[in-house]
Amino acid sequence: MADCIFCKIASGEIPSGKVYEDESVLAFRDLEPQAPTHVLIIPKKHIGSIMALTGADKELAGHILTEVAPAVARSCGVDEGGFRLVANTGADGGQTVGHLHFHLLGGRSMTWPPG
Repeated sequence: MADCIFCKIASGEIPSGKVYEDESVLAFRDLEPQAPTHVLIIPKKHIGSIMALTGADKELAGHILTEVAPAVARSCGVDEGGFRLVANTGADGGQTVGHLHFHLLGGRSMTWPPG
């Protein structure tokens, strides 16, 4: 999608603090971190949100959850202490960029509600 900032980051048009990359996923440091470790994990393919995922995206979603998020957590050193993985969906869910992304937050004790 031409005007999507995350698509531009995924294509390399906009530089990022890359943490992980493979053929279908990119993970990079959030510019406004909410925890000592705050990494965004995005599919390179434009998908608007969790609600836009289809059956054709099962492999990609599984890859993010079973391979990418654990690899990022390990590389950032938050795998043993714990971390939070969040996907905000829609305006009421706090989604501010219309491209599916997961926030991996760690490096401190997480409270609930978030804050």
